[in-house]
Parts: sequence; C-alpha cells; structure tokens
Amino acid sequence: MLLAIDTSTGTSVAVVSRRGTLAERASADTRGHAELIGGFIAEALAEAGVAPSELEGVAVGMGPGPFTGLRVGIAAARAFALGIGRPVLPVVSHDAVAYGRTERVLVVTDARRRELAWSRYAAPGSDGLPVRIEGPALVPVAEAETVTAVAGYVRIDAATIDAGLLGLLALARHDAGLEPGPAEPVYLRAPDVTLSTPKTVTP
Repeated sequence: MLLAIDTSTGTSVAVVSRRGTLAERASADTRGHAELIGGFIAEALAEAGVAPSELEGVAVGMGPGPFTGLRVGIAAARAFALGIGRPVLPVVSHDAVAYGRTERVLVVTDARRRELAWSRYAAPGSDGLPVRIEGPALVPVAEAETVTAVAGYVRIDAATIDAGLLGLLALARHDAGLEPGPAEPVYLRAPDVTLSTPKTVTP
C-alpha cells in the first residue's frame, strides 16, 4: 500500500493498494495546499483503515506545476516517508493522468500566468504504462493551438491530478522494476524569489 500525494495543480491525497484506491481526498483550489494537505492525509488514512506503519512508501507527483504549490506536496511526502522509514516514489504528475488510457492522449494542466503545461503520450504498450513522447513543456495560452491541433490525440484537461491513479502508477512502475521518476521537481519555470548576490565588503 502507498500514500499518494499531488499538489501540482489542486491538492489530491489517496491511499492505494494493488486492489485499487482505498480512499481519496481532492480539492481544485490552487492556493490552499498548505492548509489542506495535513487534513487530507489524516482523513484518507482513517477512511482506508490503514496505519502509517502498513504503508510501503509514499508516491508523490513531481510536476509540472508552479513552484509554490508543488513544493508543499513534495515536502509533505518526504517528511511523511522519513517519519515512517519508507521510500518516496516520485512520479511525473502528467503520467498519472495518462495512466489507464488506451488511446494517444495530450495531457494539459493550467500553469497560470496565461500558460499551459502539456505532455503528449503514445498509446501504452502491453504493460499498460504511459509512454510519454513529448513534454512536459509550457506553451502560452494564446499559442496553445500549435500544440493541441496535432491530429490523433485525445486532449485531457486536468484541474487536479488523481492521486489514486498516481499511487497505482507508482506501484505498477515499482512492481515492473522500473527506475523511480525524477528526483527533482519539474517546475518548468524559475521561482519568483531568488537569492540576492552577497555584497563584497572591502576592508
């Protein structure tokens, strides 16, 4: 069993086993991640009837997503995993949206600032795992047609990432012996706040 967390868009938390999603909480609010995440984790575990010690690990969506929201989920996942002595299983968030689809898909999420984040997927192979062939990448909303007009893909606009699917994908990848997802967040855009250059003090 895994606890799964994603805050790349809204906030989504789930407890999953190899039988499916046992409990899930989600909100499309793009600004309330820090306020929601703790309660969602507690509620999902309680509804599933799962103690933290029973978990095999914590799956976490690594983006693409804005810096402020995405880091809340990643920090929560890493802290929870550290607390129970279990590994973190990182997953590209868009991959979770494509998981379970049988056709070629284009996954789109709101990156804010009049930009969209997108990833393009081929039809899955015999293992059923997503096959990402382009992205994640950013495109201005005004230029989105250059990405979405490519024929042969079903467009999926995701207001939130389904943490249940994210957790099930993490389990499937783990059981298939695949390498974990990206170790670093997929921000696509630099954070607003940067460290200033220290001034040189002349004696």
